[in-house]
Amino acid sequence: MVPGDDDRARALSRVKWAATLLLVGTAALFGVARALDHTHWAWGYVAAFAAAATVGGLADWYAVVALFRRPLGLPIPHTAIIPRNHVRIADNLGSFIETNFLAPEAVDRKLAEVDFAAQIAEWLSDRERSAALARFVVGLLPQTLAAMDQSGLRRFMGERVRGELQRLELAPLAASLLSALQESGRHQRLLNELLAAVDKVLADPATLDALREKIRRELPALFNLYKADAYLLRKIVASTVSFIEEAKAQPDHPLRREFDRFVSGFADRLRESPDYARRLEAAKQELLARPQVSTLADRAWDGVRSWLERDLASDESQVRRHLETMLVDVGRQLAEDEAVRAEINRGVVRLLGDFVQTQKSGVGRFIADQVKGWDIDMLIGRIELTVGRDLQYIRFNGALIGGLAGLVLHAFEQGAKFWL
Repeated sequence: MVPGDDDRARALSRVKWAATLLLVGTAALFGVARALDHTHWAWGYVAAFAAAATVGGLADWYAVVALFRRPLGLPIPHTAIIPRNHVRIADNLGSFIETNFLAPEAVDRKLAEVDFAAQIAEWLSDRERSAALARFVVGLLPQTLAAMDQSGLRRFMGERVRGELQRLELAPLAASLLSALQESGRHQRLLNELLAAVDKVLADPATLDALREKIRRELPALFNLYKADAYLLRKIVASTVSFIEEAKAQPDHPLRREFDRFVSGFADRLRESPDYARRLEAAKQELLARPQVSTLADRAWDGVRSWLERDLASDESQVRRHLETMLVDVGRQLAEDEAVRAEINRGVVRLLGDFVQTQKSGVGRFIADQVKGWDIDMLIGRIELTVGRDLQYIRFNGALIGGLAGLVLHAFEQGAKFWL
């Protein structure tokens, strides 16, 4: 029972009784008017009004009842319209909703009224909600990792990665990478690191001893008597360190310009030289063919998985904390960027609109099947409770309109008799 059905049923019953009493009243008035017709001419007009009102009321009672059932239970054709056309009504209802309510323009217009991005931003900006979402996502990771191992997805992904690496052309990629580094000036940072490494090596006593021993073996014995090896080593190291310091301090140092030319020329050779491309391809294939690569990949995966499992099991999980912070930041940035929100909303409208259009035929069939599955007596009861009260007022209107029509016709009849 739907809330309010009892009140609607009582109101419908009252209107039905009132319409029936009106019909009985007009019939009784007709009888009285006919009985008194000889006493005064006005009773003729009353009888004409009552007769037409009774006919109009009866006709509209028949029409209203014929919608839902057979009047007086008689097998009159074209009655009990709703029960007899239950299936057709269901199909037409489903088709009507599919065609009119789920039309592309109507769906897109309604979806465009919703600011999906703003709702997402507001939801994510709440730290408690983002924390709950982060906990939910993190809680799925252990099962996801286990499923990847058990389902063979890990092996499949490994084979896909290996296949993509085998198809990857290293020479153009390396050339593009070097060009990008040079354009951004980052290759000079690499040179700085190399110079710092050389400087550190020259300051290492063990390295200096090895260099001195190398010089001693190369010099004649006579020079070693005067410790020329130590003198040469100091000169070499001092000159080298001075050269390195100058190169590090001067942005336009010749070494830097030479390094620029080297990087640019090497990138061009990688991009244009078939020989370089063959060498890199051969080295890549040889590397991928080694079993150590697969072993290394498996160990890396196991290490990452082990670390994730330990971190996720901790109350102070770094992954969960960083994910929570990231979600909150995404929500705040989205709330501040109107252009991004507009783009997201357009994307959501297109996505949902396309989904509705692909599924609307199923929605129409679903509605039709649901209506077909309803109990017909229950369906009629629901319709009567919803619109029955308004339909009963048709009976009042029918009696009134019929009575007025009868009154007018009687007046024409009396006028014709008078003039003729």
